[in-house]
Amino acid sequence: MNNDKYPQRIDYGIILSVMLLAIISIVSLYSTTVLIQDASLGMTLRQIMWYGLGTIAMLVIMQFDSEQLWKMTTYLYILGIIVLILTLLIYDRNLAMRTGGKSWIRLGPLGTIQPSEFVKIPYILMLAKAVTRHNSTYKVRDYSSDFLLMGKLMLYSALPILLVFMQNDLGTGLVYIAILIGVVLLSGIKWQILLPIFLVISTVGITLILLAVYNQEFLLNTGLFSPYQFSRINTWLRPHEGSTDATYQVTQAFKSIGSGGVFGKGFGESEVYVPVRESDMIFATIGENFGFAGGSFLIFTYFVLVYHMIKVVYDTKNEFYAYIATGVIMMIAFHVLENIGMNIGLLPVTGIPLPFISQGGSSLLGNMMGIGLIMSMRFHHKSYFFSGEGEDFHPGTS
Repeated sequence: MNNDKYPQRIDYGIILSVMLLAIISIVSLYSTTVLIQDASLGMTLRQIMWYGLGTIAMLVIMQFDSEQLWKMTTYLYILGIIVLILTLLIYDRNLAMRTGGKSWIRLGPLGTIQPSEFVKIPYILMLAKAVTRHNSTYKVRDYSSDFLLMGKLMLYSALPILLVFMQNDLGTGLVYIAILIGVVLLSGIKWQILLPIFLVISTVGITLILLAVYNQEFLLNTGLFSPYQFSRINTWLRPHEGSTDATYQVTQAFKSIGSGGVFGKGFGESEVYVPVRESDMIFATIGENFGFAGGSFLIFTYFVLVYHMIKVVYDTKNEFYAYIATGVIMMIAFHVLENIGMNIGLLPVTGIPLPFISQGGSSLLGNMMGIGLIMSMRFHHKSYFFSGEGEDFHPGTS
């Protein structure tokens, strides 16, 4: 294929969006920690450092084209599973005692990392490879082939999702499930198969929610749920009635965002104390400092980022890349929806950070790796399809 058809190998729309998010992140963290909490510059400087490491990771991943990524996928997926298992063995005990989560590993003076954030990338690659290989093998789709594909996707998803839930990390587990749903919807599986599955899952979900509201004791007796999970549901449904730390955090976030009005109180100005404002509740700082206008601009920036990621897929016309992009977009979009939703009371608190904004190196590095995969698409401008024989790729057309 002639690369002259694509003179622009760098997608500046994606780069500009990420740069804007980086500026918003650094400004918001500086406002939260230095100006509002009267803390040191340490957290802001660490965020800048993680952005530097994330940029390096993005540039490295950009160098791999789809053929190289295809060949690496299985090994990366196996490595990811091993890492998740090791996390359950060497997790930070002190942090687990405080938070109940077993998803963090301490690396001496470097602090803690959350490996499940990085494993999202090989998980996305594995799902994309499974669908691409299946579709190239079964040129004529029928119910049996679609059920087979569904089985493959469930097989590749079961172990990583189970291991994440074993770490008591509900939020990250939901992100993995969101990625799976996005890939399944785009995989071409017949709606006659998906609709009954959707109805069953919806029925079970609604039943569980009703039981969680009206008969929590029954669910606790099953042994499948923990009291802290019901605490989060109660916080979501009745945030002003509880006296727990979670209800206090949520109600304070409401007050902080609401007090910002249309244009906010100004940079570094705050009259409402919000616990963990620099991490899960960073949107409260944006809402209080810059108001509805600032929050809307942030959401618009995410929209522009997702738009450019989708546009890259249409321009490169590569099936493997299309499923990779689906996974990355679902990962980022679910984070945005859940984090902002819990800040304004539309969704339960799950501890999911705001992508590219919240303090935290693991989440930021994982998101930057996802951006690297998207950037790789336009950087190489190759269209491949799987031949169905071994690991071979052959140039396609675009």
